[in-house]
Amino acid sequence: MRFDTRLVHVGQRPVPGTGDVVPPIHLTTTYDRTAQDPPRYFYARGEQPNREALEECLAALEDARHATVYTSGQAAATTALSLVPPGRLVLASDDVYGGTHQLLAAAAERGVTVRPVDFADPAERDRALGGCGPELAMVWLETPTNPLLKVADIAAVSDLAHRHGALVVVDNTLAGPVLQRPLAHGADITLYSTTKSVAGHLDVLGGALVYQDEELHRRFLAYRTVAGNAPGGFDCYLTHRGLKTLSLRTARQVENTRAVVAALLAEPSVATVSYPGLPTHPQHAVAARQMTAPGALAAFEYRGDPAKLLDRVRLFTAAVSLGGVRSLIECPALMTHRPVPPEVRRRLGLTDRLIRISPGIEDPADLVEDLVTALRDGA
Repeated sequence: MRFDTRLVHVGQRPVPGTGDVVPPIHLTTTYDRTAQDPPRYFYARGEQPNREALEECLAALEDARHATVYTSGQAAATTALSLVPPGRLVLASDDVYGGTHQLLAAAAERGVTVRPVDFADPAERDRALGGCGPELAMVWLETPTNPLLKVADIAAVSDLAHRHGALVVVDNTLAGPVLQRPLAHGADITLYSTTKSVAGHLDVLGGALVYQDEELHRRFLAYRTVAGNAPGGFDCYLTHRGLKTLSLRTARQVENTRAVVAALLAEPSVATVSYPGLPTHPQHAVAARQMTAPGALAAFEYRGDPAKLLDRVRLFTAAVSLGGVRSLIECPALMTHRPVPPEVRRRLGLTDRLIRISPGIEDPADLVEDLVTALRDGA
């Protein structure tokens, strides 16, 4: 099956006996062993039919053997970082999601060495990876990054990291599996906050890890069962339902983002615009090579007061998150990246006037009108 067919059919087989084309939601926490032949299900923290169906579909989207899903993207990230013991080294993208920054700080507190790297800069990338030895356990790559939208070459990073025997984890939340499939470029683990574009309707939390290795699968299942961060049946059902329209939603969101970016470039109150689809973007060529489209997220430097801009928009909702059917706008310094120390934000170039937009699936003309009106009202 091709990609769009997998979205609809994998893990969604009609139910034997009744023929339901939508599998039922399993809400039970425990199972009658005598009713199973052979016994398969024991307790929902370990085994759960809706969870297994979702995992089957997510794995198929990257031609992977395995996927494991979690209660949130943070839970998935915590699980991946659990692979790194104290005393080992993690090289991580310097511009990561605020929650990831906090997780990496927590890993450092338990004895893991964490070193930030600008993987979008080939010279810094090669220098950082070339200077490592066997202490390197993991490379944590976010591409495009959140919120500066820097793009790293997954294949180049993976090749260098694997020379040291290190695992490569790619946070693919911003691009999503329609636009980018990290495993095909050499990564070992793809991470998603399925809360975002995968589920897509801003109504369910979730996370996922997608990978090939059997030993990783054994370890991830064991860790999830013990940690208790497995999502319930209803959450898995909602996420799987959202997956069916992922390609359709992504295509519209990319179209809307292109339209809004074009309008932003013409506004005097906008100092700069960051979007991988622009020829002026520093990693435009890399994005074009490893992504099928430049994404549905953009950022811009606003010359006015960000808080007042967030108050003036009407269709763009001032809220965190991204990738949903409803358009969102935020100021990272005030919202998603507020936990990141100010000195770190300044070093990265994440200014107090940076605005991030995540266009939804509304009419693009309405979105342009709403944002442009809000920008001009503040001029």
